[in-house]
Amino acid sequence: MERAKARAGWLLLAPAFVHSLIFIALPAVTVVVLSLTDAQVIGGGSFVGLSNYAELLDDPLFHKAVQHTILYTIAVVPVAMAIAILVALGLNQNIRGRAVFRTVFYIPVVTSTVAVASVWLWIYNPSSGLGNEFLSFLGISPSGWLTDPDAALPALMAIGIWQGLGAKMVLYLAALQNVSPELVEAAKLDGANRWQIFWNVTWPALAPAHFFVMVTSIASSFQVFDLVFVTTNGGPANATNVLAFDIFTNAFQRLETGYAAAETVVMLMIVGVFIFLGRLTQRDRKEV
Repeated sequence: MERAKARAGWLLLAPAFVHSLIFIALPAVTVVVLSLTDAQVIGGGSFVGLSNYAELLDDPLFHKAVQHTILYTIAVVPVAMAIAILVALGLNQNIRGRAVFRTVFYIPVVTSTVAVASVWLWIYNPSSGLGNEFLSFLGISPSGWLTDPDAALPALMAIGIWQGLGAKMVLYLAALQNVSPELVEAAKLDGANRWQIFWNVTWPALAPAHFFVMVTSIASSFQVFDLVFVTTNGGPANATNVLAFDIFTNAFQRLETGYAAAETVVMLMIVGVFIFLGRLTQRDRKEV
């Protein structure tokens, strides 16, 4: 009987295992192998060892791409998570039109990034955009937004926060609905106020949601490409050149597949470091 259960288990796992092998493990091994060659899109390549990685250390464009990607992640992920928690707390209350509000917040998630970028290109238009109209209403001088090297990356951060808010909100909303009402009631009977209930009951219950949202948000932030491609194309003056866009440029414009693969490996390592640090914060919170 136990052997039959084990065989049934492996049989049920087989499709997922095959999928992971073909679409995750095999590409991962391939990109590592390519990173050790000077392969190009057209034509073969030869083994060059760690030369691509050594070249990355001296590449100023790669350094800028790493810096911009890390800044984008550090700004977008925590801010979006904080706003998503506040929105989820509000929509978890018994308010009129709650389903409509949930839908409105989630619409940007299912909207094509190209369409989203096109709308924000109009908002950020220096001459007739809604962004500068709003600044003028507040008595602030107009901004170049996507044409100003100092403002371009923060402008893309604002789009990233807005577009990813709905997905995080839905996850937090689901987690809030699973908070034990008995624990909340017990805290109220003990005289706890709303803040104490949130910090000591609700917040610890959200720990699994925090970790999942953080991991998916970090991975999504490091993969930002289509937004940059449509709005700024890495400019102005490489001010919005992020890792995914730099990898695309090296692979499909300069046709340096091996070099782009090395960049991809480094990016995956950086993502792993971010997730590991995030995991440590969750562990520290549990210990407290």
